Amino acid sequence: MAGHSKWANIRIRKGKQDALRGNLFTKLSREIIVAAKLGGPDPEGNSRLRAAIAKAKLNRMPNDTIKKAIEKATGGGEGSNLEEVTYEGYGPGGTAIMVKCLTDNRNRTVPELRHAFSKHGGNLAENGSVSWQFKQQGEIMIPTEGVDEESLTLAALDAGAKDVSQDNGYFTVVTAVESFHKVRDALESSGFTIEEADLAMNPTNKVDISQSDSESLIKLLEKLDELDDVQETYFNADLPEEN
Repeated sequence: MAGHSKWANIRIRKGKQDALRGNLFTKLSREIIVAAKLGGPDPEGNSRLRAAIAKAKLNRMPNDTIKKAIEKATGGGEGSNLEEVTYEGYGPGGTAIMVKCLTDNRNRTVPELRHAFSKHGGNLAENGSVSWQFKQQGEIMIPTEGVDEESLTLAALDAGAKDVSQDNGYFTVVTAVESFHKVRDALESSGFTIEEADLAMNPTNKVDISQSDSESLIKLLEKLDELDDVQETYFNADLPEEN
């Protein structure tokens, strides 16, 4: 399972998504605002906005809230000065980590990130230090309950997916960026229940870390998730199954 979907799986099983729901809508709104600001307010002609809206709907964000986020981007209101910044760092066991942020104040964001990394055995690094170890892909997570693996695999591959894997109660469908929307739409049309769907930065190679480092890494990832400016975290560690 890819690193990002592995972490999403852990969050779901630990209930972290529910615990973070208070700031989840804020993060989803920020992604919609930035996507609309960069590519325009029409999701049909803006694939990033389309993905952001789809993710918001999967997380039960009301349509009015989605509409208001798009209006903020085009109307110059609150949130329209957000910018996307990706920071790089190292975590426990030498894990390479990328942190995608949306912020209106880098002078606030950087100290918060530095504190989180240093508190949990890591450190921020220079741009380009770890990004070469990742590639962007689409990820679609589907609960295994009641799903025939062969049927899902055939439907996913026919739609253009690259791979289907299974881990801890979830299937993860991996796609190329340009095939993401097509595959997701095809699986939805085929009746599969999608738990999460997103464009992720997946590691080209994974590193093995100890159980102790794995536990520290998860604490770091949880802390980063709590920060308002952090949208997503990506890492290249192969976490032990016990987590």
